[in-house]
Amino acid sequence: MKLYINIFIAFFRSGMLGFGGGPSTIPLVHKEVVGTFKWMNDEEFSDVLALGNTLPGPIATKMAGYIGYRIAGILGLLVAMFATVLPTVLLMLALLTSFNQFKDNPNVQGMTHAVVPIVGVMMGVLTWSFLKKAKEGLGWINGGILLIVSFLSIIVLQLHPGIVIGVLLVGALVLPDKKKKIEVHVEGKSEGL
Repeated sequence: MKLYINIFIAFFRSGMLGFGGGPSTIPLVHKEVVGTFKWMNDEEFSDVLALGNTLPGPIATKMAGYIGYRIAGILGLLVAMFATVLPTVLLMLALLTSFNQFKDNPNVQGMTHAVVPIVGVMMGVLTWSFLKKAKEGLGWINGGILLIVSFLSIIVLQLHPGIVIGVLLVGALVLPDKKKKIEVHVEGKSEGL
């Protein structure tokens, strides 16, 4: 029961504090899932994020559903998705009527405009964290090449990000890992192939 409560708390907090939509919740979910509860490591989280970005629909609920299912099965999926959506539903019910009265207020407009740079900084911090992990796995040169090729494919060639991520995943599965060597034991000596 404690696991389901923790799942609810983690996704409710990220849903409650993630003002501004899905991208603003990604760093918050990362903090809860990787930092606070340690249900995943950075690499696993980045895989979930990549998978979530390839599928249609809101990123926060896709990530919550997958992570909840991975941690605690079907009930975990339901708890995580309910906890992610609940703050939005409650805030919409409470604020929808009052927002129309205050939407032209300069203070309210200032608050909504102030969210954009905050989300940008949070996404930058998460990106920097992923770049540091990429340095360990791919190295700066290979990681930089993948970043540039992906950016050009999406912006210049206007390929859908799902296609780019799919090609990268297939490439990762097909290409051999140079860091892993097969050990062959020859008369007491160990040689890498």
